[in-house]
Amino acid sequence: MALSGTIQDALNEHINQEFQSSYLYLSMSAYYESINLPGFAHWMRVQSQEEYGHSMNLFDFVNDRQGRVMLQPISQPTLEFQSPLEVMQQSLGHERQISQLIHRLYEVAVQEEDYPTQVHLQWFITEQVEEEKVASNIVEQLKMIGSKGDALLLLDRELGARSAVPADRRAL
Repeated sequence: MALSGTIQDALNEHINQEFQSSYLYLSMSAYYESINLPGFAHWMRVQSQEEYGHSMNLFDFVNDRQGRVMLQPISQPTLEFQSPLEVMQQSLGHERQISQLIHRLYEVAVQEEDYPTQVHLQWFITEQVEEEKVASNIVEQLKMIGSKGDALLLLDRELGARSAVPADRRAL
């Protein structure tokens, strides 16, 4: 079953959003590198790779459904931040925004009675619950420890231990 124009347009828009997320997290990684928090930088770089994988997952899905991927411009991400906490708060806010966009995309698939897209989006819906939880936990930890001291360095070390994104999570 080929994609309807409505679904194809909505998926193309979301592909752009996932690429934008990847770019944003790469910018956050660069910020963390600039303030000598390599663990946070690594964590954000892995996050960027994961978002890129989400983009490619949808890219492949559109192609598999005989649709046409039409890439759109990616805007410049935020470059400057006030603190490690602000970065993670923005990350959490961004994940919440992406969750809402996925929910709207799912609603379009329901309206279009596009069952394969609905099934495919279930993974993304579940993934967003995890994304929001992890970002929220880091925000709360940063609030507890503040932006200076040994505890920040311990959290930096812990975040630096994050594994690269397994291939099965990047592109389903």
